[in-house]
This record gives sequence, C-alpha cells and structure tokens, in this order.
Amino acid sequence: MIMSTPNQPTVKYNASIYSTEALCMEAREGYMEAFEAKSAEYKKGMKTEAFCIPFESFPVIGMSELMGA
Repeated sequence: MIMSTPNQPTVKYNASIYSTEALCMEAREGYMEAFEAKSAEYKKGMKTEAFCIPFESFPVIGMSELMGA
C-alpha cells in the first residue's frame, strides 16, 4: 500500500507490504477511515490517499501470509 501526502514539508510517501491484496484493501480502508475521522481543520491542511498495487514478488523471508510489513 502506498500512502501519499502531497505538498507537505516532510515525508510525502510511505509504503507497506501485505501478503494479499485483500489484506492491503482492509488496511487501506482503515487508514482512510482514520483520516476521515479527523477534524475538518486537520483535513484542510492534510490531503492523503492510499493505493494497493498488486505485483508478483519473490517470497519475503519471515513474512507470514497473514501479516503486513
């Protein structure tokens, strides 16, 4: 999942790896719900979006199918 916060003075992008697209979508929904629960003033100064991008990868050692990194 790639999270974007454009036009900010610090970190603009952050990413997390999930073992399935379903887990990523669940995490994305939670992230966006948490953002939407913030005050209007907070959201006025902070814009964000999150994307799940599926891709084929080599196995990540130590990462179970039920976790994200």
